[in-house]
Amino acid sequence: MSGTIAFQQSIDLARASRIGGNGLPDTAIDAAFAAVGTALARLNAAVEKGELPLVDVAGGSDDLPAIHGAATRFLGASPVTDIVVLGTGGSSLGAQALAQLAFYQVPGLGRRDEPRLHFFDNLDPVTFGITLERLPLDTTRVLAVSKSGGTGETLIQAITLLAKLDEAGLRDRAASLILGLSEPRKDGKAHPLRDLLEPEGVQFLDHHTGIGGRYSVLSNVGLLPAAILGLDIDAIRAGARAVVASLKDGDVHAIQPAVGAALNVAAHLEGKGIAVLMAYTDRLERFAKWWIQLWAESLGKKGLGSQPVGALGPVDQHSQQQLYLDGPRDKLFTVITLDVKGTGPLIDAELAARAGQAGFAGKHVGDFVAAQGLAMTDTFAANGRPVRQIRLQRLDEYTLGALLAQFMLETILTGFALGIDPFDQPAVEEAKVLAKQYLAEGRG
Repeated sequence: MSGTIAFQQSIDLARASRIGGNGLPDTAIDAAFAAVGTALARLNAAVEKGELPLVDVAGGSDDLPAIHGAATRFLGASPVTDIVVLGTGGSSLGAQALAQLAFYQVPGLGRRDEPRLHFFDNLDPVTFGITLERLPLDTTRVLAVSKSGGTGETLIQAITLLAKLDEAGLRDRAASLILGLSEPRKDGKAHPLRDLLEPEGVQFLDHHTGIGGRYSVLSNVGLLPAAILGLDIDAIRAGARAVVASLKDGDVHAIQPAVGAALNVAAHLEGKGIAVLMAYTDRLERFAKWWIQLWAESLGKKGLGSQPVGALGPVDQHSQQQLYLDGPRDKLFTVITLDVKGTGPLIDAELAARAGQAGFAGKHVGDFVAAQGLAMTDTFAANGRPVRQIRLQRLDEYTLGALLAQFMLETILTGFALGIDPFDQPAVEEAKVLAKQYLAEGRG
């Protein structure tokens, strides 16, 4: 299984030759593949030179024993009721996408069994304050993640937690309750998160200096929380490794990240300014949020890029379908379906008949969801809306590792093909600096 791509992808229903004039013309798709072929050569050359460590990490395994060891030390021998992860954006969203495999914050399920997991990725004084008051601090473990060490939200959360430990008489246990993950300290330069926590005896794992936060999910940033939850991080990497290995296959039309990139470039050429990702499983809800940041922050530059939109099926068939099918023709759709036929509760025949739905009788809930995903895809196509299909036979660590690698590589190739640097985020830094200034001045 180690060399098998864990999903099937088809762009046939995005082509105008299949769905009509509002699809993507073959001329645009051919031009896009030519541009992506050049981008692929650039990517592979950069990997050969050691200039893209995120690809090396995603395709490797040498660091996995250290991540397993860190997870064991983090949990320790004492009972742990709660795990708190501090971090925002790329320091959190990828880990949350992986955590949904362990049913973290899956819609409808409520809280996960102990240890309860808390991602403080969005700083809100009300919810943060309530949770802090409820946490049993002596049986809570905290992972503080910030690539730069200067992220304002993470620093404020860490400062507040230290103060709470002090109030509870647990300050002397900070070293055993907290673990940091950030870039190494640079000579002669301040490192706010390390400056805050290291005097308390808190140990740090090193965030890879060459991997940006939004590309860090397959590094220890994403895999350490996954290992703490008991997920198979070796399988996550194996799925990613299969996708990375495919970059050397030669035929750009057969390399899945290149196919996805070509579709996106063709959509750009045809003025499709909105990219919609619609997944038909609750456990990919945070995956969509992770992808939104990846896409927006990597490609939204110099007046270019497209607006990413996350949708969840089948619920968003009810909330968004009207716009998608009868609104502006400015969107490219990606529908991800999971093979759920024959799964879930069985629909009682007598009750189905009473409801006037005899066709439901003897079917499983999964049969209905599978039918909805297929129907939505076909409806997009029938209405001239270009749609990409990604089909998952199962959703496990191997598959999710492959999907994460697919969308990261697809994003990089799209940026290269469009002449966009997919790794910087100049517009983000301006607001960060200004927010700290306003806080110090008491403005807001």
